[in-house]
Amino acid sequence: MDDLEPLGRGWRGTESGWIEAAYAMLIEGGVEAVKILPLAKRLRLSRTSFYWHFPDREALLAALITRWQEKNTGNLVRQTELVAPTINAAVLNLFDCWITPELFDAALDHAMRNWARTDTALKAAFDAADAARIAAIRAMFQRHGYVAEEADIRANAIYLTQVGYIALGTTETLEARLGRIPTYLETFTGRPASDEELQFFLARHRNGAVSGGG
Repeated sequence: MDDLEPLGRGWRGTESGWIEAAYAMLIEGGVEAVKILPLAKRLRLSRTSFYWHFPDREALLAALITRWQEKNTGNLVRQTELVAPTINAAVLNLFDCWITPELFDAALDHAMRNWARTDTALKAAFDAADAARIAAIRAMFQRHGYVAEEADIRANAIYLTQVGYIALGTTETLEARLGRIPTYLETFTGRPASDEELQFFLARHRNGAVSGGG
């Protein structure tokens, strides 16, 4: 323990602090990088302080999975369920996820999908998350009058396009992303957006700078 004395052995930190540090290491180096001693060094805490908050590394990893489920899948589903007067307005609510990191963390989704390649249980959870997200988008289309088969195809087109953005690590300026919105909308819904729909959407996103990873 002598080598850990400079790390603040007398302070336990917080559960949220450990989770945030684990999140950062997951994004930077994948799940194999999320280990107790490196986390303790990053936080300048003793390794034993970890155990005040989590019984083991698996519990910390479970907390990361919960964070991903609640933020990404939870927010995406909620955005599809917002009341909207038209299908274009509804899809624009969904597009908020692709532009606002507070709603949908693309880097986290990418890291989790990579982790799922080597973790059978997480792979099942990710498959369920993908299915839930597509189902929510499909239901959104059906509420706006699309028949089941068409709603399913359009839902998959929207979602798999975004998965492609994330998988490829695509980045683009916010202005470039916003400039493509009218064409994306008409492609995904089959209906051109009105000036009012577009202006309302643009007004809530002009404050940003860069949209990364979709």
